[in-house]
Amino acid sequence: MSKTIIFDTEATGIKEPVLIEAAWVELASLDPYEVTNAFEQRYNPGKTIDLGALATHHIMDEELVDCPPAASFTLPDGVEYLIGHNVDFDWEVIGKPDVKRICTLALARKVWPDLDSHNQSALLYHLERATARERLRNAHSALVDVGICAVILDHICRQLGVKTIDDLHVASEMARAPTTMPFGKHKGMPLTDIPRDYKQWLLNQQNIDPYLRKALGG
Repeated sequence: MSKTIIFDTEATGIKEPVLIEAAWVELASLDPYEVTNAFEQRYNPGKTIDLGALATHHIMDEELVDCPPAASFTLPDGVEYLIGHNVDFDWEVIGKPDVKRICTLALARKVWPDLDSHNQSALLYHLERATARERLRNAHSALVDVGICAVILDHICRQLGVKTIDDLHVASEMARAPTTMPFGKHKGMPLTDIPRDYKQWLLNQQNIDPYLRKALGG
């Protein structure tokens, strides 16, 4: 199987985020499902952590003083696939490396469309309620979040009958393509019903989400 890691980061915040913690497990096999080779490391971001981020992951600036600099982070050699919950954020935090991305958030929304929440904690309560509360006590530690993501991914693969990483990537790409307008005055409208002039205006925007652009035919 192509080298694949289930990956998570903690960062300084949402705006111009810098890495402060990275973790992964290697996805050794989808059939049977197996993960191995766990990794976790903290980094000195060289900037102050936003209070909102601090309140989420509880990693304090003073704990990172003697950690290696964030710029020293690299993915393990040979990684071809990066899996994560809202994986684009983590991918951007580490500098947008040339790897294929698989998003468990998009897949979960596709597999369980009627849930009122698709964050990792909510999904764990949905999928493994008996053990969820104990497992979530340290949520937002990167390695704990990776472990939760791995559990969610296992359930997704079983629901979809996915046996190979290539098929999982295809399923993720399909799940990430919106079918309804995600924002604006036409929010919720099927993309096929969007007025042509508004669709053309969207396609002329430079910062449009690439999956929305593709779904609009751009």
